[in-house]
Amino acid sequence: MRHVIALDVGGTGMKAALVGADGALLHRARRPTGRERGPDAVVAGILDFAAELRGHGARRFGEPAAAAGVAVPGIVDEANGVAAYAANLGWRDVPLRALLADRLGAPVALGHDVRTGGLAEGRIGAGRGADRFLFVALGTGIAGAIGVDGRVEAGAHGFAGEIGHIVVRPGGIPCPCGQHGCLERFSSAAAVSEAWAAACKDPEADAADCAKAVMSGDPNAVRIWRTAVDALADGLVTALTLLDPRTIVIGGGLAEAGETLFTPLRDAVRHRVTFQKLPEIVPAALGDSAGCLGAGLLAWDLLNTTDGMEVAT
Repeated sequence: MRHVIALDVGGTGMKAALVGADGALLHRARRPTGRERGPDAVVAGILDFAAELRGHGARRFGEPAAAAGVAVPGIVDEANGVAAYAANLGWRDVPLRALLADRLGAPVALGHDVRTGGLAEGRIGAGRGADRFLFVALGTGIAGAIGVDGRVEAGAHGFAGEIGHIVVRPGGIPCPCGQHGCLERFSSAAAVSEAWAAACKDPEADAADCAKAVMSGDPNAVRIWRTAVDALADGLVTALTLLDPRTIVIGGGLAEAGETLFTPLRDAVRHRVTFQKLPEIVPAALGDSAGCLGAGLLAWDLLNTTDGMEVAT
């Protein structure tokens, strides 16, 4: 059975699957990333994990994977297959595509984790059927993916979609990127967690706790939540003014609050638009499987492109 390897590398764990031509998940596996052992060990772990998946596929389906797709965090040079930089993994300029292709004996596609997750949400998840969509992940930071006709736009230098660094509060809270007042300093799950932990004087409190307190009517929680929602609405309106998406898909930890987030967010965006067309704003559908599913799509896209070239020649 023809299949591909899909691998989603995170800061703490790796999720993997063998994916059939129809998108079926034929096998799933997880493994710690092991970043505490250093970047070289992380790369070695990725190569070993991919090789194990190849071996499993060969034994179970009678042939090794035809290709692999890999999603990684940080700055990714997708065109050249290089994992350029990831602060949480400590690596720089790792030629990951070439290393994996050599280990697997198969073609490999390398993608940015959020863009890859956005690809999956756009094709088979909450954005399915939308010719233009924007995927926004509200996690430790905020990142996005710009979807156009079934593909995700990386930009000229691989930085497209970095909506978390739109300045929504000029002169505001310093951001590690060097600017002040970036969206992710107000509306990420980490920002809400930090604000709520300070307000309730519980260092263990997080954004999920804040959402629960909002539902119970706690005034401090309501204030913090409103600050986050207002900043997010400002960022989204800037994005939709530039991109005119048909659908905005919101994922990540903060989106798990459900309508506690989406009802006020839709209202806030609606009140801000003037001439712009109001997009549909929906929760992501694929959860933490999005990156892995997207990696599978990258692998099949690579094969389909290669097969098409072979037919043409």
